[in-house]
Amino acid sequence: MKLLFVADPLESFKTYKDTTFSMMREAARRGHQLWACEPADLVWVRGARVVARQARAITLTGDEHAWFEVLTQAELALADTDAVVMRKDPPFDAEFFYATHLLGQAEREGAKVFNKPAALRDHPEKLAILEFPQFIAPTLVTRSAEAIRAFHAEHQDIILKPLDGMGGMGIFRVGPDGLNLGSITETLNQGGAQTVMVQKYLSEIVRGDKRVLVIGGVPVPFTLARIPQGSEIRGNLAVGGKGVAMPITDREREIASALGPILAARGLLLVGLDVIGDCLTEINVTSPTCFQEITEQTGFDVAAMFITALERQLKGAAA
Repeated sequence: MKLLFVADPLESFKTYKDTTFSMMREAARRGHQLWACEPADLVWVRGARVVARQARAITLTGDEHAWFEVLTQAELALADTDAVVMRKDPPFDAEFFYATHLLGQAEREGAKVFNKPAALRDHPEKLAILEFPQFIAPTLVTRSAEAIRAFHAEHQDIILKPLDGMGGMGIFRVGPDGLNLGSITETLNQGGAQTVMVQKYLSEIVRGDKRVLVIGGVPVPFTLARIPQGSEIRGNLAVGGKGVAMPITDREREIASALGPILAARGLLLVGLDVIGDCLTEINVTSPTCFQEITEQTGFDVAAMFITALERQLKGAAA
């Protein structure tokens, strides 16, 4: 199969932990052709199809640093591939939004895109949890400083975060003393111009912010607990959290089993649920990670599960 990965620059990959790289490695092991481009390469002209103007056919070298070689560089119509795997990292900004529309046009021309572009647009990673209130902690979404103050008065210990952040960026905790609540609110809501999310602080974070991967509607049997270090409240690996793989718990499986089939039916082949304690906190759909950490610590090959699910989807579409 010919697979096109739409991703960040290949030169920026940290292959020892990069999930997209692990997908490519498993696909190559099975004999699939690897192509790569960046969202900026996507072009559409009336009367033609969506193409990646600077697509690169690559082969993997096995070297940790110079990890790929370019076989050829050419204009590639997305509909001429067997699958397009959208793996551009957040933030979900205007350019990401526009890329999903170009990918949607490519779908109309016959391309198979994973995750489905419309589903990416319909499931912003912070706000997607609102559909499943039975699984989430007390949560407020607002621009209003007054509403945030009232929420803090009720719950005392809260977390505030921007809706477009990633990797723990812009997350604040305000305890019962309310110290700096006004300043933090002004910083995040830009004087009422931007919407923020506020949630009750979950003390279970000390045992990890768990990443539960769901592939083709089925939960991976191991999760990655991202455990805050030192005085840090965030478990994100990007800010120094320690990643510890663990067997999935009954509660995590309950959440994943409830959401998995629903999200898969919408075209979300790969989803990363974030769970703290018993509560769902985010639904990650743009470029969920943690494949390599789970595989290295448990021996369960997450990338193999993903490529198998991708192959199954393509066979089903061809049938």
